[in-house]
Amino acid sequence: MDKKKLRNDIILILAVLIAALAAWGVIALTQRPGREVLVEIKGSVTASYPLDRDLRIDIVTEDGHVNTLVIEGGRARIEAADCPDKLCVKQRAISKAGESIICLPHKLVIRISGESGVDGTV
Repeated sequence: MDKKKLRNDIILILAVLIAALAAWGVIALTQRPGREVLVEIKGSVTASYPLDRDLRIDIVTEDGHVNTLVIEGGRARIEAADCPDKLCVKQRAISKAGESIICLPHKLVIRISGESGVDGTV
């Protein structure tokens, strides 16, 4: 009975791994390259920058908090921030449409926009 249980557990683990790899493959193949970096503070877009130009920008919120956005090599990242946890600094650089970096204490969202796979016109 134990061998049958072990065999079923192995089959289940393999099925979950195959499903996870398939989902990862679909996501990786359908992502579109980004064109610009949108800066949103408290839900409103306050600035946009091209992703193909190297820039270093200090983003200052209404409360006087500062995040340093760096765009280089077609990727955007937060280099420095004065928030307590610095999770936005620890996030990886982003470059694909739909990816984002979020700084909750400053209510700041850095989002990549670009071509979407869906035509939004009617």
